[in-house]
Amino acid sequence: MDAQITGSIFPVLRIALQPGERLVAETGELSWKSPNVTLNTSTSGAGKSGFLGSVSRMIAGGGLFMTEYRAEGTSGNVAFAAKIPGHITEHVLDDSRSYMVHRHGFIAGTENVRINVGFQRKLKAGFFGGEGFVLQRLSGEGRFWAELGGEVIVHDLAPGEQIDVHPGHVGMFEESVQFDITTLPGIRNKLFGGDGFFLARLTGPGRVWLQTLTLSNLAGALGPYLSLTEAKGAVEGGFLASVLRKVID
Repeated sequence: MDAQITGSIFPVLRIALQPGERLVAETGELSWKSPNVTLNTSTSGAGKSGFLGSVSRMIAGGGLFMTEYRAEGTSGNVAFAAKIPGHITEHVLDDSRSYMVHRHGFIAGTENVRINVGFQRKLKAGFFGGEGFVLQRLSGEGRFWAELGGEVIVHDLAPGEQIDVHPGHVGMFEESVQFDITTLPGIRNKLFGGDGFFLARLTGPGRVWLQTLTLSNLAGALGPYLSLTEAKGAVEGGFLASVLRKVID
């Protein structure tokens, strides 16, 4: 299986499948493919099967269904385009390493990659649309690809080293990194800080990938130029529709 990531602010992940190789992705992520690449959509996939596995993926921010891609007869290609300006990154999983990824970060993975809930915290109403904060846990063996918004800033935290980050800017991190939600000290921060006084505290050792673009900031920048309610019904596909669905739903 050969993967290439091309483009700049709207990158595309292109994967060449050899006959018999299987790739699992969220349903609806496909951009284009070779005719001989077949699709099979079910509640199985990503290392878990059955209804309970699909419910776990839903809680983690994924969909009820997963789509499996397989090249039949000869090699074939499948492509996934970025939904927001940013970067697509590739990562390797083995028994000694797993990752925590923001709830909309997973694009696709090889057949032995497992997805489930890694962290879930209910925060005050309005934070992340009232859904709280959820991280996906990616484990198993193989490779997976993630989408991060804006520029990607990498921090290698030493043992005990800490960094406080707005939760929306947490793209992903190695599971060896300790994660918790904290608040800014001081009564004025709590009274007037709004949703912003919640911070994610990351403690090393391990690598952290931060994203400079969050969906809430992007929606706030677009808000003055259009009605979100009207746009949800009018825009049928592409980058803007993806952003609006995630922010409004």
